[in-house]
Amino acid sequence: MAMSSDVFRKHRAGAHPDFFRAEAAGLAWLADAGMPVAGVRDVGVDHIDLERLTEAAPTAAAAREFGARLARMHAAGAAGFGCAPDGFDGQLFIGKRPMSSTVHASWGEFYVVERVEPFLRIAVDAGSVTAAQLPDVERACARVAAGEFDDGAPPARLHGDLWNGNVLWTAAGVVLIDPAAHGGHRETDLAMLALFGCPRLDEIVAAYDATCPLRAGWRERVPMHQLHPLAVHAAGYGAGYGRALHRAALATLALGEKS
Repeated sequence: MAMSSDVFRKHRAGAHPDFFRAEAAGLAWLADAGMPVAGVRDVGVDHIDLERLTEAAPTAAAAREFGARLARMHAAGAAGFGCAPDGFDGQLFIGKRPMSSTVHASWGEFYVVERVEPFLRIAVDAGSVTAAQLPDVERACARVAAGEFDDGAPPARLHGDLWNGNVLWTAAGVVLIDPAAHGGHRETDLAMLALFGCPRLDEIVAAYDATCPLRAGWRERVPMHQLHPLAVHAAGYGAGYGRALHRAALATLALGEKS
C-alpha cells in the first residue's frame, strides 16, 4: 500500500510487540500536558505512522515557547518515579533497549536502580567501562541511591530521551519525537538537552526558569543527571562514552563533597 506524502512510517521487522505502542503512548502522554508532538496516524506491531514534519531554522521565539511548554509538561506530573505513561502497561524502551517501569518512592533510588545500573552492567560487559573506572561510578551511584540529592520534588512528566535529535524545529515551533517517557526528575530532561547540544539552549532554559523556577545549584547537578544517558550510550557506543560516564561520576562525587 502506498504511503501518503504527509505520513512518515517507522518500520522495524521483528520488533517487540510493545516497541511502537510505547512510543505512541509516550507521545500521547506528553501531548496531554500541552507539548506539541508528532501526531500518530497508526501504530502496529512492526510500525508506527507519524505526521510528516518540515523542519525550519530555530528561532528565539520558538525556543522561549518550548522552554515554557517544557516546564509546564514536567509540572503536569507522573504517578511515580519510574512509572510508564498513564494507561500504558507494556514494556518501555530507550532507543532500542528495554527500560524498566518499576516505580520507587524516592528519586535517587529509582534513578540508580532503574536508569543507571542496568545500562552500566551492559557497558561493563562490553568493555566500555573499565575496571579502573567502575569503582568511581559505583561510589557516585551509591550516594545518589542513598538519597543524598533527593529534594522532595514530586515526579515530573519526562520525555526521557530529550537530546537534540528528538527536538524538531518547525515553522510552528518545536515538536518532540521519539520519547522514552516516564516519571522522573525534571533536571534529567534538561541535562540531556545539554549533553549533545541544543540550539538556543540558553533561551530555552531562561524561559523554563521563568515559568517554573529551577532549584539553586541545578547547573552543578547536570553531570549527575547525565549519568543515565551516558550509561545508555556507553552500553552501545563504546569506550568514549565510558570515559564521559566516569567524568560525570567524578563530578557527582565532587558535588556530594560540597553539599
